[in-house]
Amino acid sequence: MGGTEHLTVRREGATLVLTLDRPEAKNALSLPMLVGLYDGWVEADEDDEVRSIVLTGAGGSFCAGMDLKALAGKGTRDDGHRDRLKADPDLHWKALLRHHRPRKPVIAAVEGHCVAGGTEILQGTDIRVAGESATFGLYEVRRGLFPIGGSTVRLQRQIPRTHALEMLLTGRPYTAREAAGIGLIGHVVPDGTALDKALEIAEQVNACGPLAVEAIKASVYETAEMTETDGLASELKRGWPIFDTADAREGARAFAEKRPPVYKRA
Repeated sequence: MGGTEHLTVRREGATLVLTLDRPEAKNALSLPMLVGLYDGWVEADEDDEVRSIVLTGAGGSFCAGMDLKALAGKGTRDDGHRDRLKADPDLHWKALLRHHRPRKPVIAAVEGHCVAGGTEILQGTDIRVAGESATFGLYEVRRGLFPIGGSTVRLQRQIPRTHALEMLLTGRPYTAREAAGIGLIGHVVPDGTALDKALEIAEQVNACGPLAVEAIKASVYETAEMTETDGLASELKRGWPIFDTADAREGARAFAEKRPPVYKRA
C-alpha cells in the first residue's frame, strides 16, 4: 500500500481511503501529495479487491489549492518525487483527475476548505459529500490566474452554465448549502461526519456487482457528449456483456434465494 508524507492510504474493507495529509497548510497541494494521489488511483485500478475509493482531507480541511513552493519541492523531502515528475510530466494532471479517470467510483468527503485546486479535484470525483461548514470556490480569477485544472471545461457540464460562469468569473466562496443547491455536491451532513457518510455510500457501492459498477460508470462518462442515438448504441455495447457474467448469475441466484450476493468479478 502506497502513500507519501502528504498523502496517506488505508483500506476500509473494499474501499481505498486516500487522505490529503498536510493539515498545517489546509492540505494545499504539494509534490509528495500529487505523487501519492496518482499512485493511489493506480493502486485502486489494479487491485480487484478495491471496489470504491474515498478521497478526503486531514485536520478539518479538504484542499486549499496549489502551494507553488511545495510543488517545486521546497520544504519537503524529495524521496524521488521530482524524478517521478520528470519521468512522467503528465503525472500531476493525472493526480488531479484531469487526465485520468479511475475505473472505480470515487467518493469525495469534504470538510472545511475545498477551494481553488480543491474544487478542481472535486470535479473529477463521482459522488460528493460535504460537512455543513465546508467552503467551495474557484478563487483563481481574483488572483489574475486561470483555473487550469479543468474547471472551464468540466464545471459547465456538471452544473448549469449560469452557475458555472458565476463561480468561475467572481471567484467568490460558496457554502455547502449553496454548492448543493447548484448541484456541485450531493449531500450536506453535520460537520465532522462527511467521511462517515462517504464510507456508508461506499459500502452500498461495494455491495453491488463490481463489473456492473465499473461498466455503468464508464458508460455514463463515455456517452456524456454523444447524441442520444450514439449514446444508446454505446450503452448497449458496454452493458449487454454484463448479463453474461458470473456476477450477473450470482446476483440472480441471490435474489431468488433471498440472500446477499457474493460477487467475484467474473
